[in-house]
Amino acid sequence: MKFFIAFLLFLSACTYDTNVQANENMVGHQIEMLPWDQVNKILPKYSKFTVLDVESGKKFKVQRRAGSHHADVQPLTSNETKVMKEIYNGKWSWKRRAIIVIHKGQWIAASMHGMPHGAGALQNNFPGHFCIHFHGSTTHRTNFMDLSHKLMILKAAGRLKEYAGNADPYEIISAYIAGYKQQDASIVSAFSLQETKGKGNLKKIENINLNRMAILPVEDLANELNIEVPVEIDMIIHNKGRKSFNGNIYLVRFSHADAWKIDTLRFMQDIQ
Repeated sequence: MKFFIAFLLFLSACTYDTNVQANENMVGHQIEMLPWDQVNKILPKYSKFTVLDVESGKKFKVQRRAGSHHADVQPLTSNETKVMKEIYNGKWSWKRRAIIVIHKGQWIAASMHGMPHGAGALQNNFPGHFCIHFHGSTTHRTNFMDLSHKLMILKAAGRLKEYAGNADPYEIISAYIAGYKQQDASIVSAFSLQETKGKGNLKKIENINLNRMAILPVEDLANELNIEVPVEIDMIIHNKGRKSFNGNIYLVRFSHADAWKIDTLRFMQDIQ
């Protein structure tokens, strides 16, 4: 059994490079994961910069117009708006995407969503503004980083696997579910025991929310190599509609020094 788990862990290590699509654009550049209070000074109000989408490699130019906890920005022109919409497959969306902000030679890891909202001031065929988050940015309503934005920033910085290697089981489950919510194969893969077969599983889960997760005592985890964590999840399954799942998510590791991984095959079987 231990050999089998070790083999699966080896396979999981051979999954997605989080920056595969954008690597050609990043050659020779150091990507920094700078804190928001520093970025806030680098990109003051009305500053202009370039956004590079990690997955597609597409670029567009924007201007920061406002924002105190993160940057509220707008595409500079209608052509820039067109490129942004292409990144979101022609439909505006709240889904987060890993991006690199390029400004005066600096490449800064960040995350954006793709939904126009609020006020806009530029003649750009973009009805409002959208938000860009950096490390330490928070939403308007909380004093905490949005988990999905945090994961996208880590992905953009090439530090997603590092985070997965040091996360506790509950952080792993939360990140894993967030990966499905954002339809991001590289995030799901980083926390999965098995190869996730590209976007196949993502297409099955159109939306998902983790409503409850049982927290086991730390002493119950210290010597374990596999655990079951009770969860309550609401989701929308493709061609099946809304579904609630009250059950367990199974995590394993080969040794106490290894990272926890979620048994995706079992998870996908259980939620059917």
